[in-house]
Parts: sequence; structure tokens; C-alpha cells
Amino acid sequence: MSEQALKNMSELEAVNMMLTTIGEQPIANLNDKAGLQDASIAQDILHNTSRQVQSRGWIFNTDLQKTLTPDNSSGDGSGKIKIDSNVLRIDSTSKVRSNKTDIIERAGFLYDREKNTNLFSDDVVVDYVTFLPFDSLPESARRYIAVKSSRIFHDRVVGSGELHAFFQQDELQAWGDLLEYQSEVGDFNIFDDYDTFRVLDRNQDANQHYAWRK
Repeated sequence: MSEQALKNMSELEAVNMMLTTIGEQPIANLNDKAGLQDASIAQDILHNTSRQVQSRGWIFNTDLQKTLTPDNSSGDGSGKIKIDSNVLRIDSTSKVRSNKTDIIERAGFLYDREKNTNLFSDDVVVDYVTFLPFDSLPESARRYIAVKSSRIFHDRVVGSGELHAFFQQDELQAWGDLLEYQSEVGDFNIFDDYDTFRVLDRNQDANQHYAWRK
């Protein structure tokens, strides 16, 4: 097997996979799409699909028990906690909901709904889901996102026709491979800490509830 065959799917390969579904020629690189409207549309759909898939939270893009520190530069003992722009979802860690704090994201900062403030005097421990570039994803995630994006792209550009069912079959297979990766790499068992299991295992029943969306 050649070295090229062993490489993970690149973003360029994903875009070219999408282009082939409508009979377009592949492009040489992602930086030169002048006059190639379909390639630009394909890349936008790929990014949007990747964001939608990653926002569910997976073993590969979920960070657990991360400590965030308030910016106390004002010197008054309290400050805001800014959330990085690539964070898709964030949640303070607790086995039971506290009646003293209810921390959420608001306008790019942590916000305490119980105290009605975005100022904190103490560190906050959170779990968060991060948006990763396509080339930083595991192969099973890349393939699922590429296959799902190909179906969406074809349906939007050409319309839902006879090939739609075949794309759905490929998508279902890729979805199953991604769930298998999640289960095997996560090594979940009943002795895991509940908070950790809650974050990592939220997708394991998705194959029972998954509905295809156009």
C-alpha cells in the first residue's frame, strides 16, 4: 500500500469528493477557486456541516475539568471569564445542579444566571466542546462529515433525485463508523464518573434517534 493511500482525508479531498457528485472536475488547491463557484459553495457546506457535527460533542473534541480563571486586571477581586471563539458548547461541572450558581455562556463570557452577573471572584471548572479544523479530526469524523456534506451539496445544486438514496446509504455507514470510533476510543463503562460519562456518552443512543435531514 502506498504512503498516499495511508494518509487521512484532507479538506481538499473532501471538497473534491463533493464536486464529483455533480460531475465537476476536482480542483488543485483550496486557495485558488477563482471562477469556481461550486467549489466555494462546497467548502462552505463542508465547514457548516463540520460545525454542526462537532457541536454534538465527541471524545476527540471535548475537554473535561478545565479550570478557567477570571481576568482580575481591574484589581477589585473579580473579573470576567472570556470563552475562546472556537468553543461550541461549555458547561460548568457538577454532579447536581447548585442552587447558588447556574453558569452559562452569554456574549462570549461565562454568566451566572443565579447571581445575574458575568463577574467571578473564583476559578470555574468546566467541560467544553471545541471546534477543530477538518485536518485535526480523526478519519472516521472526516469521512462522515465529507459524506454528509456531499449529500447536502448534491441535493442543493442538482436536487434530490435517484442518487439521493445511495448517498443516504453511504452516510448511514459513515455514521455507524463514527459511533463505533466513539465507543471504542471512549472505553466507557459503568464505573466511569457520572460527569465524565455524561459528556462522553451523550451520543451513544444517537443511532436510535438519528433522523436524516436535507
